[in-house]
Amino acid sequence: MKTTRPFVLINMAMSADGKIAPPHRRFVAFGSRRDHANLLALRSTADAVMCGARTVDSAPVTLDAGGAAYERRRLRGGLAKQNLRIVVSGSGSVDPEAEIFRHPGSPLIVLSSGQAPKSRLAQLKRLADCAKICGKNRVALAQALGWLRSEWAVNRLLCEGGGELNFELLRLGLADELHLTICPTIIGGKDAPTITDGDGFDRLAKAANLKLTRQRVVGDELFTTWRIRSKAR
Repeated sequence: MKTTRPFVLINMAMSADGKIAPPHRRFVAFGSRRDHANLLALRSTADAVMCGARTVDSAPVTLDAGGAAYERRRLRGGLAKQNLRIVVSGSGSVDPEAEIFRHPGSPLIVLSSGQAPKSRLAQLKRLADCAKICGKNRVALAQALGWLRSEWAVNRLLCEGGGELNFELLRLGLADELHLTICPTIIGGKDAPTITDGDGFDRLAKAANLKLTRQRVVGDELFTTWRIRSKAR
């Protein structure tokens, strides 16, 4: 069967108790330099890097290649010098003052839905290279991924959160691989975000199932790679 969407990887770092931020949900870096280097190495294999609006609002992310060494690595791999950058904001409420809009570089795309006010979409079109509506009430991720594949030649896409976006990719069967760093930290808090927020699966039979394909310990961190098993439709 012909592939109609990119191969999708999710990369996240979490505490030993499964959290990605404290309960206040503001960005706090707790991964090591080695974890950050792992993130950039993964970016160097992808045509595009994607994250949700909350991630853009709460952290000084730029989603770029990460410097000359990684640009050279991309070129050696036959990719563009810089990856395409994608922000998912269904309501169009992503902060126009976010760092990513102040950082010129590769094309920046905002994926939104019909819920976004026209005035906000017009503003995003001025800030980004493209503001695309995919879906009526929320971003239709399958449609968006197909559009990225056909219109932007995205064959491999890296998602860097947050939890709600990760969950939607898993719920819809659109994610293929999970790269997860487990860090030697306990954050706690019943309201602290995890790598997959959103509504959650209401039955275990619907849960995403994984197969561990790689693991390695570097210092006190555990780096793991999981294949996400597809379900019969």
